[in-house]
Amino acid sequence: MTHAASPRTSVNPVRPEPLLVPFVIQREGEDAAPDNLLLTPIGGPGRYRLSYADEDPRDRDLRGVLWARCSFGAVDDFGKPTGKPQWRMMHPLRQRGTMQAMRCQVCAGRARTPLGYIFLAGPDTVDPDDLGILTNQPPVCARHARTAADLCPHLTPDPMVLLAQSAPLYGVNGVGYGYGCQGVQVMERPAGPIPYGHPLMRTVLASQMVRRLSSFRPVGLDELLWELERAA
Repeated sequence: MTHAASPRTSVNPVRPEPLLVPFVIQREGEDAAPDNLLLTPIGGPGRYRLSYADEDPRDRDLRGVLWARCSFGAVDDFGKPTGKPQWRMMHPLRQRGTMQAMRCQVCAGRARTPLGYIFLAGPDTVDPDDLGILTNQPPVCARHARTAADLCPHLTPDPMVLLAQSAPLYGVNGVGYGYGCQGVQVMERPAGPIPYGHPLMRTVLASQMVRRLSSFRPVGLDELLWELERAA
């Protein structure tokens, strides 16, 4: 008796998308809006202020810096973003909102814990002995510290954890505009964050808010979770 060979089933090597996507992650279809930018003279030679032709008060942060516009995609019944995640991109306005209000970058909920604020950093990205670490990563809440480490591409399963008592606003990541051969265009691309109060801020278009960690201590993720359990 002969038996027909069973068809060989192929294994799909593609890793399925996780169900939970951090709130700050940009989604497919959320695109940069047209930049109808203007430079308005503010007195003195070569002194300008960058603005939108149809500017809205929400286009500026609490310090008056102009922000890049980005569309918002559909949300679910809980008001959470939907759509395919663009894992290496943070939506500029969701990043600003969570960083400004110190909310969790995963769930947008309250981030403060009994031990302070939890900030995560990738391997070799910061020096824990530095007394003034700058970060563009919003904090995470106690519930989602492990989740963020597992999901975020810039982190590892055992990331550097910086437990901060204070994290004042420092500045923004962005580009400086001026007049060039194409009219109003990008003229400066700073290598690092631009501090609030810097003369360039008048013509900066920001894309990420930055805080400076102070009064912090580095801990391991497992140690942190153990301490949080004891403090609960």
